Amino acid sequence: MKIFQQMLQLRERKRGFHLITAEVINALPQIHELKTGICQVFIQHTSASLTVNENADPTVRQDFEMYFSKTVPENDPDYLHDDEGPDDMPAHLKAAMLGSSVTIPIRNGRLALGMWQGIYLCEHRNHGGNRMLVISAWGE
Repeated sequence: MKIFQQMLQLRERKRGFHLITAEVINALPQIHELKTGICQVFIQHTSASLTVNENADPTVRQDFEMYFSKTVPENDPDYLHDDEGPDDMPAHLKAAMLGSSVTIPIRNGRLALGMWQGIYLCEHRNHGGNRMLVISAWGE
């Protein structure tokens, strides 16, 4: 079994849902050495998240942002944790809902994503800064 791991620093992005599939693949070219295996992508932050979803139509990403903004609104007077502004606690809640990692099978040296699937960085802060990912792949 082979195991590969790489850190990837993503540039700062505005709040929203951003396709990062190509960046993940480019950061760990050793995936091509694996006939079968698993790739895990983990984000080292509590106010951004990762998910796999539609990779073709950008309105899906806009609808995700609209939905989560309505579901977890800013400026709720019941939030206690707001040290970093009105988007602070909502960002943590959104990240908890979506999760901090995605796991994708590797088949014939490629991520076995469906035709219309891509990896999203879900940026929940207005100014989240650069984001760090740990990409791990293992298999034969």
